[in-house]
Amino acid sequence: KHAARVMKQQHSGVIIEINSKSGKKGSYKNSAYAASKFGGVGLTQSIALDLAEHGIRVNAICPGNLLDSPLWNDGPNSLFKQYARKWQISEEEVRQKYIDQVPMKRGCTYDDICNVVTFMASDQASYMTGQAINVTGGQEMR
Repeated sequence: KHAARVMKQQHSGVIIEINSKSGKKGSYKNSAYAASKFGGVGLTQSIALDLAEHGIRVNAICPGNLLDSPLWNDGPNSLFKQYARKWQISEEEVRQKYIDQVPMKRGCTYDDICNVVTFMASDQASYMTGQAINVTGGQEMR
């Protein structure tokens, strides 16, 4: 809200929320997370409606699984370790299980997300607001 005050005065601005593919599709045994992400998409759309008349665009980016991120890899409670213990398979098998769910057969990268952020922040996206853009390798298409 504080950044929007400045953007309103200058009659321009871009707000980009980093969300999740779980903001577009339910998440198995992870309902609280999915509910919060669905809420994030609704918040993005509502703020976009509120700020459009001030020349401010508001969009969300919904990435797929960042399999090379610290959340998945670092520490004794990394997601790879948690799922490997839970499913009694190796961490590499966990990785492959997630890759196999993606039509493009790879995890999302920071570069994938940054490329879309760069586009959304640019004038090339000047007629886009209230959108939740998937960056999922085809895993989510709505």
